[in-house]
Amino acid sequence: MVKRTGTSRRKTRHTMRKHARERGKLSIKRFFQEFKTGDKVKLKAEPSYQKGLFSRRFQGKTGVVHSRQGNCYTLKIKDINREKTIIVHPIHMIKSEE
Repeated sequence: MVKRTGTSRRKTRHTMRKHARERGKLSIKRFFQEFKTGDKVKLKAEPSYQKGLFSRRFQGKTGVVHSRQGNCYTLKIKDINREKTIIVHPIHMIKSEE
């Protein structure tokens, strides 16, 4: 067997980076935002808060809120031909207008 190289945040230097004007304290509004079942949300990782962070392959994808699980939400996401369920903290989600 070959040893696995790296971690789950490998090759994310640019995708998990904030721009200079976005740096600083977290937005409390985004931290405590509420979603209803059936809402469409876009996934955008907040690099300064790692709890409830999804896998990097879902960065920029759109999903549907399925339920609430503690402080996080359960999302259904279409990944190629399969529908997958992921658990995401609301700070990593933006409400979609689609």
